[in-house]
Amino acid sequence: MTAGVRRQLLALDAARYGDRELSARITAVPVEGEPAAPWGVEWATGSQLDRSVRRIPTPHSTDALLAVATAVLDGRPVAVTGSSMAVGGGSERTVRVWDLTTDQQIGEPLTGHTGEVCAVAAAVVDGRPVALSGSGDRTVRVWDLATREQIGEPLTGHTAAVAAVATAVVDGRPVAVTGSGDRTVRVWDLTTREQIGEPLIGHTHGVCAVATAVLDGRPVGVTGGHDKTVRVWDLTTREQIGEPLTGHTAAVRALATGVVDGRPVAVTASEDETVRVWDLTTGRQIGRPLTGHDGWVLSVVTTTIEGRPCIVSGGEDWTLQVWDLATGEQVGEPVNGHTDKVRAMTTAVLDGRPHVIAGSQDGMVRVWDLTTAGQVGEPPTGHTGEVNAVATAVLDGRPLAVTGGADGTVRVWDLTAGRQIGQPLTGQDDWVSAVATAVVDGCPVAVTGSNVRVWDLSTREQIGEPLTSDEEGVQAVAVAVVEGRTLAVSGGADGTVWVWDLATREQIGQPLTGHTDEVNAVTTAVVDGRPLAVTGGDDGTVRVWDLTAGDQVGPELVFPLPVCAVAVVPDGRLVVGFGWEVAVLARR
Repeated sequence: MTAGVRRQLLALDAARYGDRELSARITAVPVEGEPAAPWGVEWATGSQLDRSVRRIPTPHSTDALLAVATAVLDGRPVAVTGSSMAVGGGSERTVRVWDLTTDQQIGEPLTGHTGEVCAVAAAVVDGRPVALSGSGDRTVRVWDLATREQIGEPLTGHTAAVAAVATAVVDGRPVAVTGSGDRTVRVWDLTTREQIGEPLIGHTHGVCAVATAVLDGRPVGVTGGHDKTVRVWDLTTREQIGEPLTGHTAAVRALATGVVDGRPVAVTASEDETVRVWDLTTGRQIGRPLTGHDGWVLSVVTTTIEGRPCIVSGGEDWTLQVWDLATGEQVGEPVNGHTDKVRAMTTAVLDGRPHVIAGSQDGMVRVWDLTTAGQVGEPPTGHTGEVNAVATAVLDGRPLAVTGGADGTVRVWDLTAGRQIGQPLTGQDDWVSAVATAVVDGCPVAVTGSNVRVWDLSTREQIGEPLTSDEEGVQAVAVAVVEGRTLAVSGGADGTVWVWDLATREQIGQPLTGHTDEVNAVTTAVVDGRPLAVTGGDDGTVRVWDLTAGDQVGPELVFPLPVCAVAVVPDGRLVVGFGWEVAVLARR
């Protein structure tokens, strides 16, 4: 590839690895003989990347960073990290302190552990900010963050690696709660530096994670282990509260606690690839486990939810995921309910709330309220094959959905009543791969592929002959209004993009060429007053076309996998679905 293309791919990968600043620096690098990069990657998901290689703002430089905690030192926010760092032929087990304002390490590493540092936590003891570290050497050490010296002798008692450390206040005293591979949980008085009572016993395998919370006014410890359970302990009486929380099917590796709607909760992460939220008062799981896409992203749309611009993506893993467009963070739980791949989506506003209409390979069309993340009514049924395409329209003041399926039919649905209107629209000799809607001469119409057909939604009859033959295999369709004319833009299996005048039913100009494989996705937008089409294809490229001039705008954007979905945000940003990932790019 050319240096310009390599620059863009490296910037995309930096964003996927979580380093936006590096991505911006790469994009800004001048390349001899190439224009400045017109697009920069704002953020991208990295679901195909192991979490251990995602960027951490203040990493240990040469080996695994195993633990992170935060504290305040001299009014500055700092991070405390622990690792097992390779040095030459041996290793150096260190604790490091980082200034989170400057991203710089503060002083030299804190050394003393003879095993890897598995866990760190922070507390305030006698007015001094301290850090605690648990290690594979079976000890817990306490460090004065101001002087950067170890306080006293290590805390000993565990007979296996200390895998987890948390802190709390019990009866006005700062304490540490530690979990170990020896299956025990121990509580330590940080003022006297002595163990309080006997170890807490109950886990049948090693304890991997510890957090603390306040439950009904009582300080509690929450622990997770290799035995797949989560347990809650009263730190005052040092007894287990209730039965273990069960549901994970593999070791519980991480824990956090918080308060949601006034209720104390625990959030657990497991080797079973799920995240679960638990109500600590009732001891019950809240909602479903949280997961990310486990397969290809096949469709993507943008919308606004409670004032936040968001992306909704649908995938091969049967789920819808909602992402905050500004931060790239997933919003809420995945929307589940489909029983096969989510191949097509569109959005609508019903009763003042944003909804998404999703079509799936299970042949079902489902309507989801994006505010509540709940399904609206029963899914409309009718298609006997997968639903490949969805669009919305308004007819006589009623919001409609128009769907196309592998059964060769186009169906029209009343979104208010949740039922199909009349008989399916038939005539297609192959599956309907794309649907878009428009208004032509005051008449609402639907435009469909795999050959381009135009349907009158009022009479529900086809208007004229198809614009293309079945052999041309139209994969994607979008509509636009250019200089007062309503146009259809179609992308084909042969890699070409065609533009059609829907009033005259004639092709405008020559096909737009550049893609070297099937065009899977087409969308249109108006940016800076210029009507554009954006296309994505199996060749891994996204191309932007000026619909007035009929030319490509700037160089193509290149992705490492086939592009399955594209969308345009009103401010001109691009959303691209490729492989398992979603990326957002902005014009520089």
